[in-house]
Amino acid sequence: MLVLIGYLVVFSTVFGGFMIAGGQLGALYQPTELLIIGGAGLGAFIVGNNGKSIKATVRALPHLFHGSLYTKAIYMDLMAMMFLLLTKARKGGMMQLESDIEDPKSSPIFSTYPRLLADASLMNFVIDYLRLMISGSMNTFEIEALMDEEIETCEHEHEVPASSLNSVGDAFPAFGIVAAVMGVVNALASADRPAAEMGELIAHALVGTFLGILLAYGFFLPLATLLRQKSAEQIKMLQCIKITLLSSMNGYAPQIAVEFGRKTLFSSERPTFVELEDHVREAKSSASSESAAS
Repeated sequence: MLVLIGYLVVFSTVFGGFMIAGGQLGALYQPTELLIIGGAGLGAFIVGNNGKSIKATVRALPHLFHGSLYTKAIYMDLMAMMFLLLTKARKGGMMQLESDIEDPKSSPIFSTYPRLLADASLMNFVIDYLRLMISGSMNTFEIEALMDEEIETCEHEHEVPASSLNSVGDAFPAFGIVAAVMGVVNALASADRPAAEMGELIAHALVGTFLGILLAYGFFLPLATLLRQKSAEQIKMLQCIKITLLSSMNGYAPQIAVEFGRKTLFSSERPTFVELEDHVREAKSSASSESAAS
């Protein structure tokens, strides 16, 4: 929604200001200029990316028009889920989690948090490292190094669509100049026309420069920035899980481990100590009630 609002602001201020200054919108409607700039941008995008990068960019675009998935509420759910998992492991040993990680959808802990369960990448991260912890064949330093490698790989994968859009956005002003130069060449080739027609041809040519700059800085480059912001939010979830699990492996109680995880969150979504404590206590009470009922 914010993307559409931003585009509306760009349109209204740029074209509205042009009309207020006495300009005619019809003069800016140049399909051939759009064809040259848009076609060149699309061609450059195809040339500069392999099939995997193109598919990743296309898959990422719809997510730009949705709000953030990683809110304060989902972070609190994540830490409550981690608390319940670590508490269960602390009471009965890591082997107690084997049934949960083998069938997460049937797990009384995982199934309590359907929003987290629906996030495949997050669930795979949690389950894979719980499985390694159960195996007992890796120490804390080895698991931390492996987590860092996986998070870095995830960051690189998320950077691909953002870099692709960034490259195309950076190229649009140059393609606008190309369209403008071609328009000027066309105008000079018709130098025998009346001055009024020559002025119109040159004005049409200059629209290419305008469109190239507008597409770059008003539309494509902001999308690349937004993709990086969304990537940072997802990476922060993985870092929160990493710190929480490593704290548990180092011997800290579940309550302290999730507090370590809380400290890694961005301040805009980070719950206070009291908020997290109350949420964890509520989750613990709900889990106890369900266990007693079963």
